[in-house]
Amino acid sequence: MRKAAAVRRSTLALVLALVVIGVGFGLRTAADAGSPPPSAAALLGPDYVDIATVPGGQVDPDPVPGAATGTYTWDCGRNANGHRNTANVVVVPGMPGPVHHVHDYVGNLSTDVDSTVDSLVGGDTTCANGDKSTYYWPVLRTLPDGHGEHAAPTVGQGAQPGAPVEHLGEIQLPVSFTLTFYGNPRTPVIPMPSLLRATMGDAVAITNGGARARATWTCSDTPDRRTTRYPVCGPGRQVVRVFDFPSCWDGRRLDSADHRQHLVFPVAGGGCPVATFAVPRLRLVASYDLPPGTRYQIDAFDGQHNSPLTDHAFFVNLFPAPLMAQVVRCLNAGEVCDDKGATAG
Repeated sequence: MRKAAAVRRSTLALVLALVVIGVGFGLRTAADAGSPPPSAAALLGPDYVDIATVPGGQVDPDPVPGAATGTYTWDCGRNANGHRNTANVVVVPGMPGPVHHVHDYVGNLSTDVDSTVDSLVGGDTTCANGDKSTYYWPVLRTLPDGHGEHAAPTVGQGAQPGAPVEHLGEIQLPVSFTLTFYGNPRTPVIPMPSLLRATMGDAVAITNGGARARATWTCSDTPDRRTTRYPVCGPGRQVVRVFDFPSCWDGRRLDSADHRQHLVFPVAGGGCPVATFAVPRLRLVASYDLPPGTRYQIDAFDGQHNSPLTDHAFFVNLFPAPLMAQVVRCLNAGEVCDDKGATAG
């Protein structure tokens, strides 16, 4: 009898345990079923953001009468010729950079690791209008599936032998690249001097605290939503990088010690600071076909974690003087111009 009672108690305990487990599993399953799946941006990491969550409302200042309201757009290609290297002719002329910090170029074809600003004069160009300026920015790479900062290094996917893991990936060619000069909403503009250097963004923004981070990102269908993170765009939409350059010149120098003080950004409202003069404002726009869920990143210096905050670009002006005069006339007249002609603004 005692043995049979013990068996019954053991059986009852097992049944109760199974009931508890089943209830718990059911509750967990119900909770999981009610939780939304993580977004593509959340799966990719903290440097990414769903463009739908980025606030819109990017608005340019209203111009005053007599301001330069025109635009001038021209075609320099999209670097289909593969002009890339590690040089930075503005910051360290005549010297190569780290193998994992590669720049894309359009414009002047002579820009190389041994170039100086003066050596660019007379170089051939990719620009249809004869602009011989150089424009450059870090390449963008897509990472192989399963590869992130902590994946095992693999040579042969766009990385240099011995490069850190975060520098892996296939370099992506922009599907389109546009260059546009804008005026100034407060005053007319004056011509840029030849060999003027321009810097936007900060390649070491992580180390420097991010105050000089300037490049923005968006998607092809949401141009008013700008972010400093890598956007996750909808199906069929392009990832877009926007580089807006400073446009207030001190009237004296072609460069400065930090490559910034001689050419600064407008103040709130779009006007230039005291003792500076408005010159044409350059905007570069690069667009990429990247399917949703693709992990991508720009080349960066060690310690900067390939952060989108470190995106940057450079420009050395080598516009022929007559062409620069045409640009200034177009902007000040409020016309919409391109390298094929002009239409009324």
